[in-house]
Amino acid sequence: MAEEALDFRKTRFITSAPDIKHLPKDLGVEFAFAGRSNSGKSSAINAICDQKHLAKTSRTPGRTRLINLFQVAPGRTLVDLPGYGYAAVSRSMKIEWQKSMSEYLQKRQALRGLVVTMDIRHPLKDHDRLVIDWSIAANIPALILLTKADKLGVNRRKEAVGEVKHLLSEFGGNFTVVAFSAWEKIGLDEIHSILNNWFTILYDPEEMAEASADAADGE
Repeated sequence: MAEEALDFRKTRFITSAPDIKHLPKDLGVEFAFAGRSNSGKSSAINAICDQKHLAKTSRTPGRTRLINLFQVAPGRTLVDLPGYGYAAVSRSMKIEWQKSMSEYLQKRQALRGLVVTMDIRHPLKDHDRLVIDWSIAANIPALILLTKADKLGVNRRKEAVGEVKHLLSEFGGNFTVVAFSAWEKIGLDEIHSILNNWFTILYDPEEMAEASADAADGE
């Protein structure tokens, strides 16, 4: 019997952390949103969860400075990572952000998939390619959201999706590409379907219970 679809509107904020040492126990299934500053990452989370202020958004790039966790359902979490590639902060602060994001991507066992946000008009910049390379090395699926799709006409939008798919074919890996607009809800139904499918396939309640018991025994 198929599992009932998750209600993303019930998603709630759990916590923020500067690095993985301050995150909750490494259990369950997490899907992390990664993207350049001002790529529409936080807006995408808000649209997916149908909540205007769940993830903090700003017109100033680089305002997501912590790892932010949002629980969709017990053991199933969306993660908003610090934006990369552009922020009006000191070089030392940028290095700290990059370090915390890199540690999360490399060491967090609960991380089971990536959602990479890119402005549909400027996709696959250097940092985007690095994140995609990492998803391939880690053998986890990546959902590529080409954000701000409302900025292009329908035909140009389809062309952009096709171009990105072609470029990604050279990488190998497990990718899905979706044109998305947080404001006009373009692609939203497809994204809900993909995320729900990922959570359904990858979340194992028995494994979660055993891991929780083991963690409790180790305290």
